[in-house]
Amino acid sequence: MSHRARWGAVFLAPVLTVALAATPAHTVEAEAAYERVLNGTFDSVKSPWWSSSNTPSAVSLGRLCADVPAGTVNVWDSMIGQNDIPLEAGQPYTLRFTASATRDVSIRAVVQLPTAPATLNKAAAVTSTPKSFQFTGTSTTAGLHAQLLFQQGGATQPFTLCLDDVSLTGGAIPPGGGRDFGSPVRANQYGYAVHGPKKASIVDASATPVSWRLLDSSGAVVKSGLTHVQGTDAASGDHVHIADFSSVRTAGTGYTLAVDGATSYPFAIADNPYKALRKDSLAYFYAVRSGTPIEAQYAGDAYARPAGHLGVAPNKGDTDVPCLPGTCDYSLDVRGGWYDAGDQGKYVVNGALAAWQLMDSYERSRGQGDLAGLRDGLLSIPENDNGVPDVLDESRWETEFLLSMQVPAGEPLAGMAHHKIHDLAWSALPTQPDKDSQPRYLHAPSTAATLNLAAAGAQCARVWARHDAAFARKCLTAAETAWKAALAHPDVYAPSSDSVGGGAYADTDVTDEFSWAATELYATTHDRAYLSRVDTEITSAGFSWRDTGALADLTVVRLPSRFPDRMVAAARKRVLAVADGFVRDERSQGYPNPNLPADGAYVWGSNSVTVNNALVIATAYDITHRSVYRSAALESMDYLLGRNALNQSFVTGYGTQASHNQHNRIWAHQIDPKLPSPPPGSLAGGPDSALQDPVAQQNLVGCAPATCYIDDIYSYSTNEIAINWNSALAWVATFAADSAR
Repeated sequence: MSHRARWGAVFLAPVLTVALAATPAHTVEAEAAYERVLNGTFDSVKSPWWSSSNTPSAVSLGRLCADVPAGTVNVWDSMIGQNDIPLEAGQPYTLRFTASATRDVSIRAVVQLPTAPATLNKAAAVTSTPKSFQFTGTSTTAGLHAQLLFQQGGATQPFTLCLDDVSLTGGAIPPGGGRDFGSPVRANQYGYAVHGPKKASIVDASATPVSWRLLDSSGAVVKSGLTHVQGTDAASGDHVHIADFSSVRTAGTGYTLAVDGATSYPFAIADNPYKALRKDSLAYFYAVRSGTPIEAQYAGDAYARPAGHLGVAPNKGDTDVPCLPGTCDYSLDVRGGWYDAGDQGKYVVNGALAAWQLMDSYERSRGQGDLAGLRDGLLSIPENDNGVPDVLDESRWETEFLLSMQVPAGEPLAGMAHHKIHDLAWSALPTQPDKDSQPRYLHAPSTAATLNLAAAGAQCARVWARHDAAFARKCLTAAETAWKAALAHPDVYAPSSDSVGGGAYADTDVTDEFSWAATELYATTHDRAYLSRVDTEITSAGFSWRDTGALADLTVVRLPSRFPDRMVAAARKRVLAVADGFVRDERSQGYPNPNLPADGAYVWGSNSVTVNNALVIATAYDITHRSVYRSAALESMDYLLGRNALNQSFVTGYGTQASHNQHNRIWAHQIDPKLPSPPPGSLAGGPDSALQDPVAQQNLVGCAPATCYIDDIYSYSTNEIAINWNSALAWVATFAADSAR
């Protein structure tokens, strides 16, 4: 997220085409009291307000005060602002604020949408005595991303400006209101497997079953029946019915489901609808590679771009990256790897989990005899004809970066892993990697990163032994060195405050990382010394980048011949019990989501919880071949592909109403039409009921937890993309493609 002016002076219209009025603050009340400004009272924090880089600002005594420089030319050369304010066309808006300054000055108050006349642009005479102002203007255009700007550039002498009680009210629809999720008939918008479950969820208040009809592309009725009344879905508030048409096994496209005059988005029934998604969700990783050109012959013309962060101007590059001042006195070559998420940072804890999921998918394919998952040439990548499965080639790109993050011998904390590397400050949105001019720094090592390196390195040694013995030995050496370093430094934690220019990825409990790393090291080396440190169990909490203890049990059941029988039996029992719970959770809801949070709250990246839980369910199928697990895993894909409370496919390119404005600095079509949307197969983060960004706070007020999502590039808390979310999607898509045979 970049807290800076988005448009600067570009949209300061010299001639206004809207009616403006200035009135005494105490005489006129707004016709509508719908507040559009966040944190206008500055009781404690500054966010989401920003100020120009030459105008430092901070909250002081309940006001936002900024030091305005002298010597600028234009009024917009010094600004305080707030972005992402929703406006409606034809509606009046009233701005109120209190301002004071250390000398008498004139500032301008502006409300504007991009590429539209300003809604409001008025001068305010500010003195040392706090004074209240009120201005009204009418918006000619609707949009979610208006800016409220206080402009004070062009000063001949410096001064301090303080603002308080900023309010912008108006509009006919309250923030968060007026949302339309389309048809009440919600289906997988992409496709169902011929030999798999086929269900849809219908929002209907009836307490008794209603009729449904399955129509083919010509509109002919293929099948009809009555719904099952599921009842009220707590996460969405919807009263839901279920239509089950699983008995239909005729492949075709353009199917729709009709209920009481409402029709679903079209979908296909196919022998294997997941083959394309397996490829696209894996191809995502080539598109986010750092340190190499993304070539059109592999990614397509729209996604081709120069190599990023190789030290070619304006890049500072990742080839000789110094430590953040005060943490070390050396530099490392940490080129390569995958850009993590919406930003262009690279994080060991997130990267290791993503690499693990790709390598685990490979080990699963070997164990299940899935030849497609083992295929060289599956993906359109430079390594697709080297005799190595492409999923391993892609995981190697990240693994080699992880190895490069290890502290060299002879240095303090030798053998540990630096937690992350990213820009000093948040870069603008969008920013292409080769155009990033920010200095980049290695951040301090952490025990969590070190153990993630140990786990991924040990797994790398195992899977690469048959393909590249030298690389396998390199991985194992790094893993064993990291393990010893973590034992020597078991409590070095990344601070939660280190979140400027990149995510913090803080974790102060590493017992789970010790257990996971020990499991991977034992599976590779058979050194019984590691077994005593395998002491975590999979639970209904599942797993994530922060909580990796469940991966110990998943590795044990994936590789039963490598572990003691008693250990395998216990892990198997636990995995099945947790999978059973996830299946029950999925079936208990109106929409097939194996994520049922105990507190009802959806978290940042909730779709990753869904797909990680589906991975556990799919693993249960692998070890039992019970159809209930396969069906549940496939239905979780239905949820991601549109059978949800939003009637929204969260996977780019898959479905009529598919996410395509995910938060990302590379693919930003919403901001710049010359840029593409994220590539097909990119998974959006999904509902986040905490509303942790201004766009969500402005537009999702009062949302039911399962609907707290908006497909907007600026909503980083609901609509980001990330490597560990796509790695989980790729794993489950590979399972689905394999099991659809």
